[in-house]
Amino acid sequence: MRQELDIYIRARYPLLYVVTAEEERALAEIQKLADESKTRKQVIAWSCTEGFVNQASGRKDPAKRDPLVALNSIMEDNTPTLVILRDFHPFFENHEIVRKLRDLAQALQKGHRTVILLSPVLRIPPELEKEITVIDFSLPNEAELADLYERAVQTLEADGKARIQLDRRERERLAKAALGLTLSEAEKALAKAVIMAGGRLDGHAAEAVTAEKKQIIRKSGLLEFYDTSETLTDVGGLDVLKEWLRKRVRAFSAEARAFGLPEPRGILLVGVQGSGKSLMAKAVANAWRLPLLRLDVGRLFASLVGSSEENLRTAIRVAESIAPCLLWVDEIEKGFSGVGSSNVSDAGTAARVFGSFVTWLQEKKAPVFVVATANLVDQLPPELVRKGRFDEIFFVDLPMTSEREDIFRIHLRKRNRDPQQFDISTLAMSSEGLSGAEIEQAVVAGLYEAFDQGRPLATDDMVSVLAETIPLSQMMEETVNALRTWAKHRARPASSQTRLF
Repeated sequence: MRQELDIYIRARYPLLYVVTAEEERALAEIQKLADESKTRKQVIAWSCTEGFVNQASGRKDPAKRDPLVALNSIMEDNTPTLVILRDFHPFFENHEIVRKLRDLAQALQKGHRTVILLSPVLRIPPELEKEITVIDFSLPNEAELADLYERAVQTLEADGKARIQLDRRERERLAKAALGLTLSEAEKALAKAVIMAGGRLDGHAAEAVTAEKKQIIRKSGLLEFYDTSETLTDVGGLDVLKEWLRKRVRAFSAEARAFGLPEPRGILLVGVQGSGKSLMAKAVANAWRLPLLRLDVGRLFASLVGSSEENLRTAIRVAESIAPCLLWVDEIEKGFSGVGSSNVSDAGTAARVFGSFVTWLQEKKAPVFVVATANLVDQLPPELVRKGRFDEIFFVDLPMTSEREDIFRIHLRKRNRDPQQFDISTLAMSSEGLSGAEIEQAVVAGLYEAFDQGRPLATDDMVSVLAETIPLSQMMEETVNALRTWAKHRARPASSQTRLF
């Protein structure tokens, strides 16, 4: 940020808008920039509570706390200065202040003064859009966080306040886990990790720091943070997809970058409802030890013009701020189903949001692995399945016989039953055409039957339930067949046993 800011200041851009929640860190960076500049500009910060404060000397002028008085004072002073207006955006409701800023922008172009608006939110009135230049103040990178934690570890060791049990790789993991946090948040998260571990700092600190990111997700309101315990062994079948994912388990490591490998972009899972697509998204996050975020596309759309697009940008910014992470977009075709008629139904809002989303999928640089799922391919916009949006498109079909056997074993173990006590082969043969979700419900229904009669669960309980079950593949046979036909030449089977029509 410092280099970009230096260029704008030297080019005499009058009004700069720095968007950040890290006010102290931004002020320190601006002061360093002023100290290093040839003109040796002084840095003066203003707020409605303190008035003007000289950042170097600490001298205050509380008499000018009124925003209009402050702007008049800046207009009259010709000293080479960087003036920082903190949290000035609420005053944009006053037209007189907006007009004064426009006047000030013209006056500043003739001198060595620059006004920097510093705020955690971006809010620019239309009258000032051509006068203000926006600069994003990025969160601390891995090197800055590693340096912060190294200094913190040295302090803890010197004070004897914690037992340090971190090797080099664990220290790297700790810094990576803190990506997306401010320096202040990262420091607090480390202190919390030490306290939770009883005065010990070890390899589990990275998980404690990652958990702190839940606060960021919760405050955004657009994403959900999932705590998942599912593993790839909890998913029956899908051997091709599992192998593809296994080969990329170290894809976000420094070793992969040094080897020349790009970070994986994501996958689109298309298939029959209840076939394990959402379960796979949860299992991947656990297997790769990445935070799992769920994006509900419906939450993006708001009534105010422009709000939906801003919501998407916010969601993407939050996801990228805690990267590397996994972003799960469930039933993506439903979220963007109105794209085709968007110009008629909602003045093009859905089309614009969708366009921004697919552009981000194509151009994103942050290590955010996207797992999107879809059930109805006829509602998928063609732009979404174009090459380059995802690394691979997988088709998840109904499980075959051996895969159904695996699914029965998984769900019986989950409910504290020994699969060897049941006729798994008979259960698999009796569940032809059922999805994984339907098999799970058959096990649950069998348990209810056995519980009602006060006896252990038996194979016959589940066989009876299966005999009464009408599978979704039978009720929606035409849809399932159309899905298989579509996938035959457009997607890769997630299982080696899949038989496409």
